[in-house]
Amino acid sequence: MIEKILLAVSGLGHAEEMLKALKEVPSIQSAKVTVLHVVPPQSTANAMTQKWEEGGKILANAIQSLNLDPSQVSSILRQGDPKDVVCQVADEIDADLIIMGSRGLKRLQSILSNSVSQYVFQLSSRPMLLVKDDIYVKRINRIMVAMDNSDAAKHCLSLALFLLRGIQGGQLILTNVNTDLRGKSSDVNEITPEKNSVLAAAVAEAERQGVKTRCFTSSGKPGEEICRLAEELNVDLLLLGSPDRRPSVAKSFVDIDRLIGASLSDYVRVNATCPVLLARTVS
Repeated sequence: MIEKILLAVSGLGHAEEMLKALKEVPSIQSAKVTVLHVVPPQSTANAMTQKWEEGGKILANAIQSLNLDPSQVSSILRQGDPKDVVCQVADEIDADLIIMGSRGLKRLQSILSNSVSQYVFQLSSRPMLLVKDDIYVKRINRIMVAMDNSDAAKHCLSLALFLLRGIQGGQLILTNVNTDLRGKSSDVNEITPEKNSVLAAAVAEAERQGVKTRCFTSSGKPGEEICRLAEELNVDLLLLGSPDRRPSVAKSFVDIDRLIGASLSDYVRVNATCPVLLARTVS
């Protein structure tokens, strides 16, 4: 399911560490990696030359730190608007996963500061792994999927089972939040899957693939509860499904109104204390 990875590097953050952690996962070890650095347009030729030189060093350092088999990695240095170029290159190489660093800005801040990761997430239909600057990247062993009845959640389940394939002692943590918009949080309860129809089907699929599973429920505001569950259960990677929020009549530009509006995926990407893999609904 993940054979081509696009790693967008800026010289800052933990994106490279995240890829190294992923490359320890057996099902990912044969994946091809394209490392991309984008040089923004500059006002003078001298400034542009300097940025190209800096970009080349960033790429070289990233590839050196990854320490991958040369046959598995390639690099691209390109000029342009970073958010547009990342989407273009992802389409060119038909990436199965985009990995990017993120400053964890809230929605309006992201828009005003021209956040690359937020815009790429908004515009691309490809799974995207966001790694905030202030988190600690750990060896992947415990993967959490926030489950509901959506196709996007089922897609996340498939991705999680793919990632857990071959991980010795790997564990799938399935969570389901009962929405209470009053903000009253319940205790985190471990349950048997037959007590929750949403989780029962997911557990059955995991068992078919030989993956060990634990199930938890809580109630409260979904975004807050998903982040709380991920932190309390000490997960290494959180997978969250996200419906396609791009307007059907305007796929080529950002849907600003929906960006500013309430969004579960926006809340989780900003507030989660672990890396977050956001996956779109599969069409």
